[in-house]
Amino acid sequence: MSEEDPSGWAAGWATFAAFMLMIAGALEILTALTALFNDEFFVTLPNYTFRLDITTWGWIHLLIGIVVFACGIGILKGHVLGRTVGALAAAGTMIANFAWIPYYPIWSIAIMAICLSVIWALTVHGRDAATLLGE
Repeated sequence: MSEEDPSGWAAGWATFAAFMLMIAGALEILTALTALFNDEFFVTLPNYTFRLDITTWGWIHLLIGIVVFACGIGILKGHVLGRTVGALAAAGTMIANFAWIPYYPIWSIAIMAICLSVIWALTVHGRDAATLLGE
């Protein structure tokens, strides 16, 4: 196999990244709905630097969740824009969840781990995946 031939692993990793993005997006949406409908669920800290109203955090997570889920669908369809925006959206999700850690620590760290694996899969195997997924 030459360097020009795409790796079968690349399609597998891209598919993994797409499904992980859709899962992360769905989890972000669930977090958002919890924050929007029951803002008493989360414990707030009095002197936290990134202290926003829980409802504001809910809207942030809802928007992120929708974008991340859509990126996962785009990756499954083989769109280069889905891969590019997917990696950027995963990075943005990591940053948002880092700021969200004091409100829901275990959940935030789990989402950050998912996003890290997605960024790795999309950046390492992205070009080969595009060839195999139909671009």
